[in-house]
Amino acid sequence: MTPARPEPPIPVSVVGIGADGWEGLPEPSRTELREADVLIGGPRQLDLLPPACAGERIAWPSPLRPAVPRLLAAHAGRRIAVLASGDPMFYGIGRALAEEAGALRVLPHPSSVSYAAARLGWPLEDVEVVTLVGRPAARLAAALHEGRRLLVLSAGAATPGEVAALLRDRGFGPSRMRVLEQLGGDRERTGAETTADAWVQAPPPGDPLNIVAVECRRAPQARRLGAVPGLPDDAYEHDGQLTKRHIRAATLGVLAPAPGELLWDVGGGSGSIAIEWMRTHPSCRAVTVERDPVRAARITRNAERLGVPGLGVVTGAAPDALAQLPVPDAVFVGGGLTAPGLLDACWAALPPGGRLVANTVTLESEALLAAACRRHGGELVRLAVAHAVPVGGFTGWRQAMPVTQWSVTKTADLPSGADR
Repeated sequence: MTPARPEPPIPVSVVGIGADGWEGLPEPSRTELREADVLIGGPRQLDLLPPACAGERIAWPSPLRPAVPRLLAAHAGRRIAVLASGDPMFYGIGRALAEEAGALRVLPHPSSVSYAAARLGWPLEDVEVVTLVGRPAARLAAALHEGRRLLVLSAGAATPGEVAALLRDRGFGPSRMRVLEQLGGDRERTGAETTADAWVQAPPPGDPLNIVAVECRRAPQARRLGAVPGLPDDAYEHDGQLTKRHIRAATLGVLAPAPGELLWDVGGGSGSIAIEWMRTHPSCRAVTVERDPVRAARITRNAERLGVPGLGVVTGAAPDALAQLPVPDAVFVGGGLTAPGLLDACWAALPPGGRLVANTVTLESEALLAAACRRHGGELVRLAVAHAVPVGGFTGWRQAMPVTQWSVTKTADLPSGADR
C-alpha cells in the first residue's frame, strides 16, 4: 500500500498595504486577509483592516527579526497573513519570512519608492535607494555624488532632519531636498523643494510616514570623493599608519571585491582598505582587526565619515583575534606579518577560491612573503611610487618606500606547510 503523501505546508500570505489602507487593496489581497486565521503586522497596519478581517491580530514585538521564527512556529498549521508596507520584498518583512517560512504567497502593493518616482517624474533606473530604517544615517554618505538622485527610506519623522544634517556635514548642503508623506493615501503631501542647508536652519514638522528625495549638489569648497578605490590620503584621519592612495588602489584591484563578499583587514591601521572595499558595493562586508584601541576608535570614525558605518572593528592582536570571525572571501594583511602563525592562520581560514593579499616594506616580512609564495604559489610584485617635489628652484622625484606585495588565490585546502 502506497503511504499517504504528507500535506504540503500552508503558505504564509504576505500582503502589501499602503497608506490608502483597505480601499487601496485589490480583491485577491482582501480575500487573503478575510480568510486568515492569524493576522500579523505593525499596529498601524492592523488598524487599517475592517472587522470583516476576523483573524487573531498580533502586533510585531520589538525587536522584530528574532520574533519571526517564533511566531511562525506558534501558529503552524493555521492560515497566517502578514501585513507589510508596500512591496514586502523591497526592504520589507518579505526577506525574513522567505528565510524562515516553508512557503510564501506574496501579494505586493506599490512601494513608497514607486509612488515617489511617479510623483517626481524620476526614472527609477536612474535613482539610488538608501534605507535608513533600522540603519545609521551615516551610510548615506557613500551615495553622495554630484548630480545623483537619491530616495531615502525614512525611519520616522526625524529622518529628514538627519539627512539634511548629514548632507551639510559632508559638503552637500546645496543639495535639493523634498519630503513626500503618506504616499498613496488621502493625506498624501509633497513638501516644497528646499536645500539641505535651509532645512537644517528651519526644519518643518513632518509626518513619520515619509520618504526623502535628494538631488545631490556638492558645495564648491567640498572635497570630491570618487566611487572607485584610491581616495585621497587626507580623506582619512590617521597617525601615519595608512596604506597610501596609489598602493591602496593597486591593493584593492588585486583583492577584487565582489557584491556580498566579506574581507578580513588584518592590522587595520586607519581602516582604509576595509573602508574602500565596502564602498565598492553596498552589500560588501568587512571586519578589520587592530590591536591598538586608539587606532581602532579612529577606524570607526573613518568608516562613519566615509559612509560605511557597518564596518566591524575588532580590537585585539592577530592571530588570536581571528578565531571567532566569520569565514572570509578575502584577507588583507597590512601589518603584523612577523607575528608567529599569522600568515598560516589567515591561509587556513580561507575557503577554496578565497584571496589573500599581504603588503610589507621590511626585509624581514618580505622574506616571509617569499617563503609563503614558494609554498602556496601566487604572485610577488614590488610597487614603487615617486612624487614630484621642489628641489631648490627646480623639481625632482622623491621616492616612497617600495612595497612588496604577495597575492594568491587558494585553489585547494592544502596544509599550510605543503609545497606546491
